[in-house]
Amino acid sequence: MTDDREHIYSLEGIDSDGLTSFLTDALDEEVTGRELLDGALNVVVEISTAAGNTYVLRQPVKLREAAYMNSLCVEYEVLERLAETAVPAPKPVLYCADESLLGEPFFRIAALEGTEIPLGTDPPDRFQTPAAREQLAHELIDTLAGIHTVEVGPFGDICDREPAGEQVARSADRLAEVTSETGEQFPTLESVGEWLRAHAPDPDESPISLVHGDYRPGNILFAGAERPRITGVLDWETAMLGDPLTELAYLLLRWRDEGDPTPDLEPIAERYGDDEMLEHLRDNNERGLAPFTARAGSPTRAELVDRYEERTGMAFDHERFHRTHAAFGLAVVWADLHRHQVAAGEESHYPPLVAYMAAVADSIRRGEFDL
Repeated sequence: MTDDREHIYSLEGIDSDGLTSFLTDALDEEVTGRELLDGALNVVVEISTAAGNTYVLRQPVKLREAAYMNSLCVEYEVLERLAETAVPAPKPVLYCADESLLGEPFFRIAALEGTEIPLGTDPPDRFQTPAAREQLAHELIDTLAGIHTVEVGPFGDICDREPAGEQVARSADRLAEVTSETGEQFPTLESVGEWLRAHAPDPDESPISLVHGDYRPGNILFAGAERPRITGVLDWETAMLGDPLTELAYLLLRWRDEGDPTPDLEPIAERYGDDEMLEHLRDNNERGLAPFTARAGSPTRAELVDRYEERTGMAFDHERFHRTHAAFGLAVVWADLHRHQVAAGEESHYPPLVAYMAAVADSIRRGEFDL
């Protein structure tokens, strides 16, 4: 199980001639090839040209309509303003509001070198050394620190400002909608949400910065021969002005330290009996969400926090709240995906995942899952 979902769109039904003609005129380059890369949250198509250049076309799909996600236009504007910073993000090339070509607006960005590391997978073989794992972790933290120290002024008129407490309330509302529409209940997750509401830090005393909203190795491109370097942070549809410490915690959620507790899977097995998913969850218990983080060379969570604090000047205050919030937020995202699959009449395997991450969140809030 990874962050990726099956392609649900294809290139069939697209006005190929019209799209090719439009892009050729707009870019002043002859379009020679197209390849579908993804079709879950966005239709992502790689475009090649006779000049040897490669671009990526992005178009939203139904899952992108959630209230917590930015419109395609806003995402493109975020990329335009990021282009004026040192943050490694795709270079925006073209925005098209004309719906006649694809049925929805779309934009194009310059393609970047590198590969992602989806949830539950390992980095490429060339990065399977202690030195490479250490470098990868440092690149992740340094790039995150760079995002969180960008001047927020240029993003103030396009990104919503959402303190951590407001994010919790919004996620709790989405969870209630999932229960209302599917009948599926997640009592542990609901209890965690109530605790988070009661323990949210004062927004007037909390930092606010530009946050990516889904900062994880699966949304980042890594290149390099033996030592990884980040060439791009992808997918800015959840960018906002929010509390950067929850985003740090979201990255730490994927890190595994020696002696970490493991959720009891027996209640999940009794409730769902999904053998394939339970095997996946047992693997999570044994190896963590990102197995490479438990191997030689990879820093501990505490070491990553120290590096982040040094580079941002921000202290990781209220760490239990932020780490619990990160797990809660991920569980709600998975619950929301369950709702969409039920609405589409498809079989969903998300409930055991939601219950598992709810157990992780509960363990953190109880102080059983140390930093």
